[in-house]
Amino acid sequence: MIILQCTDSFLPIVDGVGRVAYQYARTLAEKGHECYVSAPMSDAGFRGGWPFDLVDFWGTAVPGSPQYTMGLPVLDKHYHARMSRIAPQIVHAHTPFFAGQEAMRMALKHDVPLVSTFHSKYYDDFYKATRGSGRLATLGVKLVVEFYEHCDEVWAVSQPSADVLRDYGFKGDVVVMDNGTDPWPVSPADKAKAAESIRYAEGEPLLLYVGQLNWKKNILHILEACALLMEHDRPFRLVLVGQGPDEAAIRGKADALGLTERVVFTGHILDAGLLGGLYQLADLFVFPSIYDTSSLVLREAAVMGTPAVVTAGSCPAEVVCHGVNGFLAEDDAADLARVIQSALASPDLPAIGRRAQETIPVPWSVILDKVLERYQALIDDYARAETKPRHELLRERLRSRLALQQKTD
Repeated sequence: MIILQCTDSFLPIVDGVGRVAYQYARTLAEKGHECYVSAPMSDAGFRGGWPFDLVDFWGTAVPGSPQYTMGLPVLDKHYHARMSRIAPQIVHAHTPFFAGQEAMRMALKHDVPLVSTFHSKYYDDFYKATRGSGRLATLGVKLVVEFYEHCDEVWAVSQPSADVLRDYGFKGDVVVMDNGTDPWPVSPADKAKAAESIRYAEGEPLLLYVGQLNWKKNILHILEACALLMEHDRPFRLVLVGQGPDEAAIRGKADALGLTERVVFTGHILDAGLLGGLYQLADLFVFPSIYDTSSLVLREAAVMGTPAVVTAGSCPAEVVCHGVNGFLAEDDAADLARVIQSALASPDLPAIGRRAQETIPVPWSVILDKVLERYQALIDDYARAETKPRHELLRERLRSRLALQQKTD
C-alpha cells in the first residue's frame, strides 16, 4: 500500500501530533508499506535513517511559537517536483491547516480517499492566539469543522476527543483510533545518568512532568500543589521535562512560590535512555492537563511502570481508574496536592504502577494493524463508489489552486 501522511509538525518538533505522525509512518514502513510524510521543513539536517520518505517543504517559524514551522507547499517548486513522483493509494491528514489542505489537494489529484485525525482542542488554541476573542475562536473552529466535513473518514484519538469534535458542530461519524506506545530499553547506566542529571537523592519522592512548558497544560496547578506540599513539610523533588512558549513565566512562578530548590527544569530531552531513566526514577507522573486529547506521555510513563495523577473528567483520565492503575484529582491545586500526598504514602503505589504498565499501553504495531484495516476498507469502498460527493464539493474550490501549481511545476 502507498500511503501519504500530511502533518504541520514533525520531528525534531516533539509535540503529540508530530510524534503520532512519525509512529504511523515508521510502523507502516516496518510492516512493508510504502510510506511518505509531507511536512514543513524544520531542520533540513534531521533525518535519522528513517524507513519512510520525508518530503518537506519550505517553512518559517510560527510567530509566538518559534519551535513550530509553517509553510505553503504550493510555493515550493522542489517539493512539488518530488511529490509529482508519488502516487498514493490513500492520504491521511493529521491537521486541518496547511497540511490538511495539501492532503486534500493530493487526494483530489490522485482520486483516492482522504482520512483525517482530530488531535487537538483547537478552540483553546484559537482563543489564546486571538488573545481571548471568543468570536474569532468560534470562527476558527467553524473552519476546522468544514475541513473535516470534506474528508472521507474522520478519526479521533479517544472517545472524549470525538465528543469535543461533535461539540464543535461536526455531525458526521467519528472513528476512535487510539494512540500506541512502545517500550524502549533503559539500562542501569541510563538510570544512574538520569539520577545524576537532577541531583536525585535516594529515597526522595520524585514527581515528574513531561510535555510542553505551556500554561494550557495546567502546569500552574502542579506548581501550586507543590507549594502546598512544601507548606506541610512534605519532601519531594519536581522535575519538569520539556520546552515551550511559557517556560520563562513558569520558571518565574516557581521562584515566586519558593520552589527554586525543589524544581528541576531539564529542557527538551532527546536521549531516550535518559528520559526512560527519569520515568523509572519517578514515583508519580503528574499530568493534570485538561487540554490533551490522548496523552502520549501518560502512556510512556505507564510503559515504564510509573503511575500517573491526572484530572478527573479529562481526556487522559479515560484510561485511568483511581487507585487501580493511577490516580484522579479534581481540577484544582488543593485536591491535586491531596492526591499526590495520599499516593506517595500508599503502600500499594508499586502495585498500581505495575497495573498501569499492564493495562494502559498498547503497542503501535497493534494500533497500526487496525489502521491498515480501515485504510484498506476505505480504498475498497472508494473504488466501488460510482460518485464521490467530496470531489464534487471541492473541485471548484481547488481548481484554481491546481492550475496555479501546474504553472509552478
